[in-house]
Amino acid sequence: MLNLKWKDAPTIRKVKCVNTNAEKYLVSNVLTVGKEYEVKNETEEFIFVIDNTGKVGGYYKDYFESVE
Repeated sequence: MLNLKWKDAPTIRKVKCVNTNAEKYLVSNVLTVGKEYEVKNETEEFIFVIDNTGKVGGYYKDYFESVE
């Protein structure tokens, strides 16, 4: 399974968390507003980052903005 190798994969880019206002799920336990995260994979709807637990998690793109 490819997702098991994402943690060790090279970082695609960095993003900054801008909010944790989730409608359905609780994400404030694993994301911190203002913190930068390494993007390991990306789809049209989701960004996969190494979150505060140290594991790769998939989150809606609405929570992030690109860091230059």
